[in-house]
Order: sequence, then C-alpha cells, then structure tokens
Amino acid sequence: MRDVAIVAAGQSEFGEFPQKSIKEIFAEAFDDMKSSLAGALDPSVIEAAYVGTLGVGGFQLGQPGPLLAKHVGLGNIPVTRVENACASGGFALLSAVLAVGSGQYDVVLAAGVEKMRDTSAMQGRYWLGVSGDTEYERLAGLTFAGIYAVMASRYMHDYHVPKKYLSMVAVKNHSHGALNPKAHFQRKITLEQAMGAANVAYPLNLFDCSPTSDGAAAVLVTSLERAREFTPSPVKVLGFGAGTDYLAIHERRSITGLEAARIAATKAFAMAGISPSDIDVAEVHDCFTIAEIMAYEDIGFAGRGEGWKLLEAGETTLGGRMPVNPSGGLKAKGHPLGATGIAQAVEIFNQLRGKAGKRQVAGARFGLTHNVGGSGGAATVFIFGIDA
Repeated sequence: MRDVAIVAAGQSEFGEFPQKSIKEIFAEAFDDMKSSLAGALDPSVIEAAYVGTLGVGGFQLGQPGPLLAKHVGLGNIPVTRVENACASGGFALLSAVLAVGSGQYDVVLAAGVEKMRDTSAMQGRYWLGVSGDTEYERLAGLTFAGIYAVMASRYMHDYHVPKKYLSMVAVKNHSHGALNPKAHFQRKITLEQAMGAANVAYPLNLFDCSPTSDGAAAVLVTSLERAREFTPSPVKVLGFGAGTDYLAIHERRSITGLEAARIAATKAFAMAGISPSDIDVAEVHDCFTIAEIMAYEDIGFAGRGEGWKLLEAGETTLGGRMPVNPSGGLKAKGHPLGATGIAQAVEIFNQLRGKAGKRQVAGARFGLTHNVGGSGGAATVFIFGIDA
C-alpha cells in the first residue's frame, strides 16, 4: 500500500437541530473541513467519496451519497453509502484509506452523517436495536442499553468492580465535553449525579448512556506524496485494522470484552509498528460507560479486568498520562451513528496538529480511534501520527 494521510477534517455541531435538514448538517461539516486547509479547496480534485450513515428514521434511506455530494458541490464522482451500524463512519474511513492506499484514487472524501433527533423515542430505540441480532435479541425485547447492561453486570461480577468506576467514565467525559464548543452536552456533572441518576437498564443509568444526536463529520484522505499540496502538516495514517464477531452476545466466547475490537487493534498496531504505550491521545467508542472500560483492555492500554484502574489513577483524563475522549466522547460530544467514527478522526487530527483549543493534549504525536458497531459485531481501529 501507498502511505496515506488526512489533510483536512471538520464536523458540524452535534446536538438536536429540528430546524436543519440532513443536507444542511452535512454542508456544515464539509465547510468546516475546508476551513482546516491552508488554502481553498477545489471540489473537482475529490475523486470519490464514502459516506457512513444508517439513514435513521428513513429520511433518505436510499442514495444519501449522491444527495449529499451534489449538495456540497462535488462532481459526478462515485459516492458509496457505507452502513455498519455505529461503526459506519469507521468503515467509511477504512474504505477511503484502502481506495487511496491501493492507488485507485489520490484524493477521497470520507464522511458520516445522521439525523436522529427528529424520530420518536420508540423509533430511536428501533434504529439502535437493529444493530443487534434481530431473531434472538431485538424481537425478544432486549434493548441496546440492555445488551450493554448484561456486559456491565458480568464485568462487574467477574472482576469485582464497583459501579462507581462506570460513573467515573461519565464524569470524565462530561468534563471534557464542557471544553468542546461542538459537543452535544457542554456541562460537567459530579460523581454523585452520575451515580444517582435514574436506571435505564441496571446497572446502567441515564448518565451511563450516550445521547442520540444530529451531526455530521468529514475528512479528506490523500496519498502522502500529494498531502503537502493541501497542508504543510498532514496527519499520517500509520496503521489500521477491522474485525467482526458474532452479533448475538450469547454466541461469543466472552462478553466482558469485544473480540472484534481486539482483532482490529492488534492489526493496527502491527501495521503502525508501535505499541499501546506509545499512544498519546485516543478517542474510543463509549456508547455506554462500560464500553470505554472494555475498550481500554481490548486496545491494550490495560490488562483484562484492569481497565477501571486507569480511571482510578486519573491516567485517561486531560492532564493524565494518556487522555481518552478529550472531545467528550460519544457520552458528551454526542453519537450521530454514521458520523461518530469520522468525528473521532476529526478530534485526533486536531489534537495532533495542536488545534484542539482548551482540551489540547500537549505534545501529542500518536493518536488512536476505536469505533464499534452495535454491541461489538464490527469494529475499526486507526492509528495516526505526525512528524515531530
């Protein structure tokens, strides 16, 4: 493969925007991406695009790619919709990286978008629930939160972990989100608030669950040899990996970790030639607080059953050894399903270029994104780096 880089990245605000269409939200992300470039972007240089989206609510379930691409002025290029549940954005980025790395194209757009807040609560649960096994989970009444609640219960039992540590994830990510002007929730919470919230699916309560959000994100992927035509400080894609696993959790070897994510991380680190201890900043898929703790272990930041210790030591908060989810994560930044994996890359792009404002991780050279589909049926991991 050729070396690949991201040369521009942007996102819309994440939140609830009933007055905005999916096209307007996508255009905000595209324009924000253009603004990250040193000069103007000629849309005609973009040769292909991959757009991650589930089409929540069915607003534009068929052919959202052409709809969005033409709205932002792209040419008559191939545009592919990518759908892999909450990992749609990560797999859109994977498609773009492979397309450029193979030599098929030199400049490709990877983007994601979702408009989730216009649906009813019942419809929202449906669109989240379709990421599980329809026959054995969704039709049997198991909700998305319920699946992760089963994982959390087993994890807490097996490793004797008090509920407090799940709540510490929420407190940390809300404190980070309070520094992010594009986050859905820009307010801090206390540990007492996090632990005392109403139950959603025991042991998970309201503050253990990420919100559903409207939002979009976009990155421009190029070959490394052409990257400096766009920016003097490209962010290199050093390694990547993807994995899958059984969709139904009762068929898995273990439910206290995600095998798909472990496989993806192993591949990514092998390709990058670095180890988990080299990562300076990470964005991981904290759709529920237990998911972040399991991510620490699946990626290799901590041993099995020991991810909660990173929270206790303050290692994953801003100012710690390796901040995780400085954007606020899905928990506070928000979770527009198709956009999430791309938005993670946007945050790491800004962090490695020193453009993350009040949440900047000083001296960050290596960053990681971890994007999970549903309850772990699919996952991608990317490792990024920048010249010192």
